Amino acid sequence: MPDDKDRELERLRRWRRDLHRIPELDVDLPETLAYVRAALDALSCEVVEPCESCLVARFDLGRGRATALRTDMDALPVAERTGAPYASAHPGRMHACGHDGHMAMALAAATWVDDVVAGRAGGLSADDLPRDVVIVFQPAEETTGGAARVCGSGVLERCGVDRIFGMHLWPDLPAGALASRPGALMARSSEVTVEFSGRASHIARWQEGRDALAAAARFVPSAEAMCGRLAREGGEPCLLRFGRLEAGTVRNAIAGSARAEGSLRVFSDAMLDRAREAVGTLAQNAARTEGCTVELSLSEGYPPVTNDPELLSAARRALPGLRELDEPLLIAEDFSFYQRSLPGVFMLLGTGTGTPLHADTFDFDERVLLAGADAYRRLLLMA
Repeated sequence: MPDDKDRELERLRRWRRDLHRIPELDVDLPETLAYVRAALDALSCEVVEPCESCLVARFDLGRGRATALRTDMDALPVAERTGAPYASAHPGRMHACGHDGHMAMALAAATWVDDVVAGRAGGLSADDLPRDVVIVFQPAEETTGGAARVCGSGVLERCGVDRIFGMHLWPDLPAGALASRPGALMARSSEVTVEFSGRASHIARWQEGRDALAAAARFVPSAEAMCGRLAREGGEPCLLRFGRLEAGTVRNAIAGSARAEGSLRVFSDAMLDRAREAVGTLAQNAARTEGCTVELSLSEGYPPVTNDPELLSAARRALPGLRELDEPLLIAEDFSFYQRSLPGVFMLLGTGTGTPLHADTFDFDERVLLAGADAYRRLLLMA
C-alpha cells in the first residue's frame, strides 16, 4: 500500500505534468485557469477572480487575519527540447521557469488545508490553523508584473492578509534544499534604451557626418564601468550591461543613428536614482563629442525583492533547515510588489540540476516539490 508521501508525490507529479503540457503566456491563460479552477472548486474554499486571469482561494476560518501563499501561472515563449513524455503541447511555449511546479505546490497546500478543516490530515483539525489561508494564483510574472495588479485589486486587504510567502525553483541549490536571506534577495530590473541621432555620410566625406555609431561605442563601455564604480563606492550592487547594439546600414557610410539596449540591476531606489543620473550624463557627453543628440529611457521595472527580517526570522523557526544565501541575486521577480504592500518572504527551492531557468531543456524531479509543499504546511501553522 502506498504511504501518505507516495500519494502526495503522485498528486504533485500529476498536477505539475498536466500543467506542464498546457503552457500559456502573460494573461492569456484559459486552459491553465480552467485546470486550477477545477481543482479548487473541489475544495471548501471560496474562489474569486479579483483581476484579469487571477484566481484567489480563501479559506475563511474566522481568524480575522490571514497568511497568503503566492504562485505564478504564466509560461515562456520557448520551444521545448526536453523530450519528456509530458512535454508542452503548445508549440513555441514552455514552462521553462518552474511555474508548473509552483502551481502544483500551491494546489497541494490548498488540498492540505481542506483536509485539515475536514479532519482528514493526521489528527489535525481546523483549530490547529491559527490564521485564515489565502492562496494567490497570479498571471504575468514573466511579462507585465501581474503581482502589481493583484495588489491593486484590494483582494489581500479584503481577505485580511498581513503576511505572504512565495517560492521559486532554483537549479543551483541541492535538490529539495530551501534558501533565502533577510533584506535584499533579488534585484530591481530596469530596461535601458539609448538612441543616438546623428547624420549619415559616405566615409570618404566623413567630416560631413555625425557619427552615431561612434557615440554609442563611446557610451556603452563607459556606462558599464560607471555603474561598477557606483557599486564600489555605494557598497551595494549596481550592474549595467548592454545586450544589443544596432547602428548604420552599410560598411562604408557613417551611421546616422544607433540604438543600445541593456538592463540595469540595483537593490535600492537611491542607487537607481544615482545610476539614472550618471548614465544620462554619460549619454549626453558621448552624443556631444560626436555632434549627435541622444534620448535615454529607463523603465521603472519590478522593485527589488526585499524580505521582511522579522517574518523571515519566524519562518526560520518553522523551517529549521532553511539556508541563508551569502549574497543577493541579480535576477528580478514581481513578488516584490506584494512586499511593498505587506511583510513578505520569498524563498528558493533547489532542483539540483544546474539547468538554467528559461532554458529549453529545463526540467526537474518532482520529488523536490515534496520539500516545498512541506514548507508551506509549516508556514501555515505559524501563529
